[in-house]
Parts: sequence; C-alpha cells; structure tokens
Amino acid sequence: MTLRSLLILGLALAACRSPEPRFETPRATDEGHATRGEAAAERPAPAPTPEPPPPAPAPADLPEVAEPTDPAPAPDPRLRTPAELNERAPETFTVWVDTTKGPIVIDVTRAWSPEGADRFYNLVKAGYYTDVAFFRVIEGFMAQIGIHGDPAMNTVWQNANIQDDPVVESNTRGMVSYAKTGLPNSRSTQFFINYADNSRLDGMGFSPFGRVRDMRTVEQLFSGYGEGAPSGRGPDQGRIQREGNTYLRSDFPNLDYIRSARIVAEGARGQ
Repeated sequence: MTLRSLLILGLALAACRSPEPRFETPRATDEGHATRGEAAAERPAPAPTPEPPPPAPAPADLPEVAEPTDPAPAPDPRLRTPAELNERAPETFTVWVDTTKGPIVIDVTRAWSPEGADRFYNLVKAGYYTDVAFFRVIEGFMAQIGIHGDPAMNTVWQNANIQDDPVVESNTRGMVSYAKTGLPNSRSTQFFINYADNSRLDGMGFSPFGRVRDMRTVEQLFSGYGEGAPSGRGPDQGRIQREGNTYLRSDFPNLDYIRSARIVAEGARGQ
C-alpha cells in the first residue's frame, strides 16, 4: 500500500468507530452553581466498569489443535516475489498464532472470502507474519496488524493487492478481516480482529475470512497508544513502512508482536 492509501485506511476505519467515547469526563451541568463540596456530595458514584463478554465457545465440529512444539519454519524465499505465492487454500484451515501475549487460534473458512483466505493461507505458510507488530490496537474496536518489520519486504508487498470479495459474514466480535482503503481491490497484507460488533464495516466492503476461537489473548494486546498518527499518538503507518521494527521498538516499546504463525490443521480442497 502507498502512504496515501494507508492514511485513507486509517481515516476510513477510524470513522467506523462509535461517535461516543467509551469513557467520558464529567459534564458541567447545574453543579456549576453549587460549591465543590455540594457537587461532590450530589454526584452519583460511577458505575463499575463492565466485565468483557466471555469468549464465544468454539463450534463442536472444529478440529482440536495443540500448540506446535517444533521450531517455526524459516521464511519462504518467495516472499520477495508475491506473484509466486498463489496457492489455493483448503476450504477450511486453522492457524496457530504465537504472540507476545500468548496463542491466538484462527479458523478460516474459504467460502466466506476466497481471495482473502487464499492470501492469508499463502502469507502464513510462507512465514510473512513472523515478528510483525500489532501496531494499531483500539480498545472496544479492533486490533490491526500486517505491516512487516523489514522495510524491504514492505516495498515488495505494498502494491501486491488482491481482488475484493463479497461480504458474506459480518464483522462481529472475533471475526478477522483484511484491511483495505476506500479504493476497490486494495487488500494486501494487513488484517484486523474485531473486538466488538463492528457490522457497520460490512457495508464498506471489509470481508471476514476467519474467526478467533478464544478472544482472551486478543483482549490482552497492548492498547495504550490508541489511534495511530496523525489523528492519535500511536505509530505512523508511513514510518512503519519505511523504518519497520526499528522505529516501532524505539518509539513504541510496549507493542505486542506475532512471534510466528503456522497452519496446524487443513480441511478438504475444492476444485
């Protein structure tokens, strides 16, 4: 993706958030006519912060998967030539994502988003997501990842886009979709995990291709930097593209990373 496209993406996704902030400062009302002591006495106690909803149980027909014990494979040299990573994905497959906060298991269904599923399958299989940061984590909205830590890799992939897929499933909690700009056919390597019901993204063409089995690890990802620059104090996507993990580890040391990602189960292949 170009710098201009990534800025458009940030604005497009930010615009999809609820217009009401999750936590509000007290509003100035009639308390302005009372003393500070009176206002404090009359102000009701804040409501307790609600607990996050429990993770949705995995469907009974999903295969059980165990944490891989063998070392992660070395990156595929074909990562430098995106056109060569064009294998058709199985109709279903499961990806084990090892992160700095623990494992995330993603079940992919190709029928939901064929182009997206094929891209994810090829990138995971080739080792693209090794040592890649969750650079944009917004509490109550989504966690975004996919700009490589190696600037040379970003140069290779920034225009390696895939065609749009129809939106079959909705961007509800735990669903995984590729990021895109406001332009057609602009998905590349960045994807996001929905923290909440973001079904308003469906009409913008964000097509889910997978679902996280258990959101507990995703909920622990560091979100303290908030929205990315220039609208927030988080990482600037253009600088990640140009400077990679050197920039992120220097200026945003609390970010979480994917250590490795690998396919741990595959279903049948279609024709």
